[in-house]
Amino acid sequence: MAPGGELSAAGITDSAAFADLLLQSGLVSPENLAFARQVKERTGAHIDQVLISQGLLDSESLLLVEAQSWGIHPIDLAAVKFDDELVRLLSGQTYLAENWLPIRRNDAGTVFVATARGIAPDRVARIRDLLGGADVQMVATTSWDIKNACLRLFRSEIADEAANELWRQNPAMSARITFSRGQKILGAGLGLLLLVLAVVWPVETAIGALTATSVVFLAGTSFKFIVAMRGARYDVVERITRAEVDALVERDLPRYTVLVPVFREANIVGQLIRNLGGLEYPTEKLEVLILIEEEDHETRDAVLVSNPPPHFRIVTIPKGQPQTKPRACNVGLYFATGEFLVIYDAEDTPDPDQLKKAVVAFRRGGDETVCVQASLNYFNDRENALTRMFTLEYSYWFDYMLAGLDLGDLPIPLGGTSNHFRTAALIELGGWDPYNVTEDADLGIRASALGYRVGVINSTTMEEANNSIPNFIRQRSRWIKGYMQTTLVHARQPIALVRQIGLRRFVSFVLLIAGTPATFLGVIPFYVITALTIALPVNALAQLFPIWVLWLTLLNFVVGNVIMIYLSMMGPYKRGTFHLILWALLNPLYWLLHSIAAYKGLWQLITKPHYWEKTEHGLTTHVQHG
Repeated sequence: MAPGGELSAAGITDSAAFADLLLQSGLVSPENLAFARQVKERTGAHIDQVLISQGLLDSESLLLVEAQSWGIHPIDLAAVKFDDELVRLLSGQTYLAENWLPIRRNDAGTVFVATARGIAPDRVARIRDLLGGADVQMVATTSWDIKNACLRLFRSEIADEAANELWRQNPAMSARITFSRGQKILGAGLGLLLLVLAVVWPVETAIGALTATSVVFLAGTSFKFIVAMRGARYDVVERITRAEVDALVERDLPRYTVLVPVFREANIVGQLIRNLGGLEYPTEKLEVLILIEEEDHETRDAVLVSNPPPHFRIVTIPKGQPQTKPRACNVGLYFATGEFLVIYDAEDTPDPDQLKKAVVAFRRGGDETVCVQASLNYFNDRENALTRMFTLEYSYWFDYMLAGLDLGDLPIPLGGTSNHFRTAALIELGGWDPYNVTEDADLGIRASALGYRVGVINSTTMEEANNSIPNFIRQRSRWIKGYMQTTLVHARQPIALVRQIGLRRFVSFVLLIAGTPATFLGVIPFYVITALTIALPVNALAQLFPIWVLWLTLLNFVVGNVIMIYLSMMGPYKRGTFHLILWALLNPLYWLLHSIAAYKGLWQLITKPHYWEKTEHGLTTHVQHG
C-alpha cells in the first residue's frame, strides 16, 4: 500500500465530518455512533469497521458516505465491464494489498480507478505512476468488492497458483509427483530382488520379510509409547491461564483470519456459523472466510440462508485440480488479511478463548514459533463403539503424544484443524501442498526443516467423531495415504533432510510418519499368523517357519496391542472421561479397521494419489451441549 493511503482513509472515516455525514444521512443513530466510539477507544478499530462488524451499518450505505466524504462517485464493481488488458498491467496481489483496481480508459485516455482506501495525493500519484503516468479518475468501492472483482478477473491465475505455486518453487517438496525417478528405480530394483529371492529361497525370504516387518511394527509402537509416556510425565503443553487471557488489551490484539473450507456440507453450515460466532475476539479484528467450491451451490445457499454476521465472508474457490482442502486453503491465504490465521472444519466448536490463547502462545514463543496446535476431541463419544475408540485415540494423541513430541523438540505432524499460524511464516513455507492429502502433517515437517517450532496449547476444539465404519475407512485411508505421500516427498533428499533437522528428528520422522502406515500394513499379516499359531499344532507350523519367528510374531501381537491398549486407557485421565477406559480393550479390532484403511490407501497411492476421499459430516444423532 502507498505510504499514507491507509492513514488517509482512516483519518476521514474517523473524523468528526465523517461522523456528521453518518448522522445527517440517518444511517446511524447518535446512540450507535457513541457505541462505535467507545469500541474504537477499547480496540483501536476505526469507526466504520466497528459499525460494519456489529451490523449497525451495511457496506453499501457506508460506501455512499465514504464516497461523499472523499468527494468522488461510488461504483458497483459487480456491474462493471473491465478492460482486461489494462487490469493485467499489474498482479492481483498488488490490487488486493493496496485496495485499488483499474477499470477502463475513456476516449481521452483517463483511467477510471476504484479505490477502497481514500484519495490521498501521494496515493493517487503512486497509482498514476504504476499505470504508466496516465491521468486517473478515482471512484469509490469497498474492499470486498475489489476482492470479488480480482477473484473473477484473475480466477485462472489464482486457481493455478493455489494448486502449483509450491511445486514451482520447490518441486522436490511437492507431492504432485508421487514417485521420483530415483524412487521408481529403487523400488523396481528392490521389487525385482525380492522376487528373485522369493523364487530361489521362498521360505528364507518369507522369514526375512516377517522378521523385518516385526522389527518395524515393534519399533513404531514402542516409539509412540516412549514419546507419549514422556508427554504424560511432563506437562509441557503451553499452559495459558484465564488471567493471562484476561490481561490482554483488546487495542493491542492483532487482526485474525479464520479459514473454513467446506464442501457439500449444507447440512451443518448453520451449526458452523453458531459455533464460530462464539469466539471471544473483537469482531472488528476478526475475519471469517468460508471457502466454498465454485460448483457447490447448495452449501453457498445454506450459508446465505443462515444469515452470517458481517465479518463472515464467502470466498468462491475457482474450479481446478486437484480439488482438495489444501488448494481451497491456499485460495483463502491469498485473500487473508490477518497477522495470524487459523483453520477450522465445518463441524468444529473451538473453546471461546482459543484465539486469545494462541496470541499469548505466539508472544511467548517468539518469531521461531510458526504454529500452535490446539487439541481436538469429540462431543459424541458415547454414541457407539467407534466414536468411543475415536475419542480414546485422540485423547492420548493430543494430550500425551503431541506433548511428548513438543518436549523432545521433534517434528509435530499437525492436525487438519485448529492450527494457528503466523500468516507471514505460512506464506514463507509455501502454504499447503494441494497434492498431499494430509497437507497438515507435511506442513509440520516442512516447518521443522526450516528451523521453525510448532507448539501445543491447552485449548480444545470439539468435533464430531466418525460414527460409521465405511465413513471411517474412507477418512483413515486418506490420512494414511497422506502419510505415505509425506514419506515419499521427504525421502527424496534424505541426506539433505538429516542436515536440516538433525539425525534425532529424522529418526522421529521415519518412525512416526513412515512407521505409522508400515505398522498398520503389518496388522493383518500379524493377526493371521498369530491366529494360525494359536489354532494349528506347533509341529505343523514349525515345518514352514522356525519357532523363533512364530514367537516373534506372537510377541509383536501381544506387546504391540498391550502398548496401544495402555496408551488408549491413558487418554481419559486428563479429561475425566473415565467411562471410556474399558473400551480401550477393543483396540485390536480398531487397529484392524486401520489396517484395512491402510491397504486401501496404498492402492489409491498407486492408482489415484491425489484423490480426496470425502468424509461425510453431520451424521451424528447426538447434540453438543455447551
